[in-house]
Amino acid sequence: MRRLPAAVRNDAFPFVTLAVMVIALALLPQVSHATITQLNVYDILQTFADYGLLALAVGLSMILGEYDLSVASGYGLAGLVAVLTGEGSPAWGILAALAIGAAAGIVQGGLIAGLRLAAVPVTLGGFIVLLGLTHVLSHNNDITYDRISVGLRLDQPIASVFSIRSLITIAGFLAVAGVFTFTRLGPAIRGTGGDRRASRISGVRVDRILIGVFTLTGVSAAAAGAMHSYSLSSAQPDLGFNPLIFATIAALVGGVKLAGGRGSPLGIAAGVLSLATLQEILAAVAAPQYTGDLVTGVLLLIVTILAAPVLTSWWSRRTRALSNP
Repeated sequence: MRRLPAAVRNDAFPFVTLAVMVIALALLPQVSHATITQLNVYDILQTFADYGLLALAVGLSMILGEYDLSVASGYGLAGLVAVLTGEGSPAWGILAALAIGAAAGIVQGGLIAGLRLAAVPVTLGGFIVLLGLTHVLSHNNDITYDRISVGLRLDQPIASVFSIRSLITIAGFLAVAGVFTFTRLGPAIRGTGGDRRASRISGVRVDRILIGVFTLTGVSAAAAGAMHSYSLSSAQPDLGFNPLIFATIAALVGGVKLAGGRGSPLGIAAGVLSLATLQEILAAVAAPQYTGDLVTGVLLLIVTILAAPVLTSWWSRRTRALSNP
C-alpha cells in the first residue's frame, strides 16, 4: 500500500484536528443538553475574525524561524488608532491603523535583518514601546467609538453564519495562501526559516524576506485589532496576553513549527477554527474557565506530541514494516 509522504501527512494534520472538532460540535447534542444552531457557527467565525489575522501574523513569524511578540501590543494600538482617527471616516481609521502596523514591522524587520539580531529581544522591545504608546494616546483609559453603526455593520450576519469581519479575515488568509502557493515567496520564506545561511548561499534575498514578513505581520495584526475595536465600539489600553496566547496556540495547532521552515496560511486558519470550535463547545456546555484552560492545554500537548519528530519517525518505520512484511 502506497504511503503518503511525511510532509503531506504533517500538512494535513491541522485539517484532521479541525474535522475532529467539527464532528465533536455536531455530536454535542447527543451527549449533553446543548443545542447547536447556525448561531454557534456564526460565533465560531466571529472568534476567527477576532484573532485569525493575529494568528496569521504570529504564524508567519514562526515559519520564518522567529517569534514576533510585538503583534500583541500592535493589535491593541491599532485598535486605539482606528477608534481615535476613524470618527469622520472608518476607512481612514483602518488605513491609519494599517500604517502603524506597517511602520512597526518595517522598523523591527530592518533591525533584525540589518544588525543580524534575534527577533525575540527586538520584538519584546517593540511590544513594550507599542504598549507604552497605547497608554499615552489613551491616557490609560478605555476610548469609546461613538459610531456604533460601524460595528453593527461589520458584525451583521451574512448568510446566517458570516459577517463582513469574518469574510475579510477569510480573504486575508486566501490572499496570503495564494502568495505561498503560486509565487516564489512561499518557498523562500520557508527556506529562510529552515536554514537562513543556506538560503543566502542559494541567492535568496534573506534581508528583504525578513523585512517583508515582519511588515506583513504588523499589517495583519493591525487589521485584526482595528476591526475588533470597531466591533466593540471601544478600545482598551491593555488587552493583556490572551490574544497572543490564543494566536500562538492556534498557529501551533495549525502545523507551524517553532524551529521554523514549516507551516502554511491555510493550516494556521484551520488551527484558529479548531481552537474557536473548541471554545464554542466549552461555552455550549457552560464549562468553567479553568476547564477551558485545561482542555486547551491538553489539546496543545497532544498536537505537539503527535507532531514530534521522534514519534513521526517511529510511525513511518512502523507503517513501512507493516506494508512490507
